[in-house]
Amino acid sequence: MPLIGGGAPLLLWAIISYSGAFANAFFPTPVQILQAGAKLLSDGVLIGDILASSGRVLFGFLAAAIVSIPIGLLMGTFHTMEGLFSPVVGSVRYMPVAAFVPLVMIWFGYDEPAKVLIVFLGIVLYNTTMIVDAVRKIPNEILNAAYTLGVSRPILLFQVIFPAALPSILDTMRTNIAGAWNFLILAEVIAAKQGLGFRIIQSQRYVDTDKVLFCICVIGLIGLLTDYALRKLAIALTPWSEHS
Repeated sequence: MPLIGGGAPLLLWAIISYSGAFANAFFPTPVQILQAGAKLLSDGVLIGDILASSGRVLFGFLAAAIVSIPIGLLMGTFHTMEGLFSPVVGSVRYMPVAAFVPLVMIWFGYDEPAKVLIVFLGIVLYNTTMIVDAVRKIPNEILNAAYTLGVSRPILLFQVIFPAALPSILDTMRTNIAGAWNFLILAEVIAAKQGLGFRIIQSQRYVDTDKVLFCICVIGLIGLLTDYALRKLAIALTPWSEHS
């Protein structure tokens, strides 16, 4: 079934592209897309683009996880922490990240930190709110049992709440890393000289649709591999979870 689901769009694309209904410059065939990828590889830019984009996503994603996981746990566990952080989290997450790009350029320039920051800003607050929801869905029976045993708040947080919420936290990471790749395109608008997003934008300027589509496919493939790796990590770290 996965092969059918994945092959059907490709077959439809091939039928339309080879039919001649559209110019190949705008609707390239699968062979032309692969040839464009081979050209990027032979030119020596493809591997560098993949590494540059993957690095930006990785650092932005890890930074967002480091910030959002403890804040989400605290907000979901303690009402005082929720009252402290919720005004900021609740309001800023509705502000479009694109609106912060000029400020990022002014404050951080055009180097790598600015691009990583855009990815970070794009997902950190969504991570936080989803983790808060995960903590709140922990069954009251678990918390009541812990309170009955007289555990302290630090022990409750680290030995009860965190393990109980960990499967949902890992699901949140799997979901939002896709968003990190979306914000990568925005990040690489900032005077990038390398990266898959930069290559897409550059190819669009010259109407190299085949290169645009190939880079999009590469991002999709990296996303699938990342999702698979995170799913395996979740199974290894949370064998008690129903998702395992």
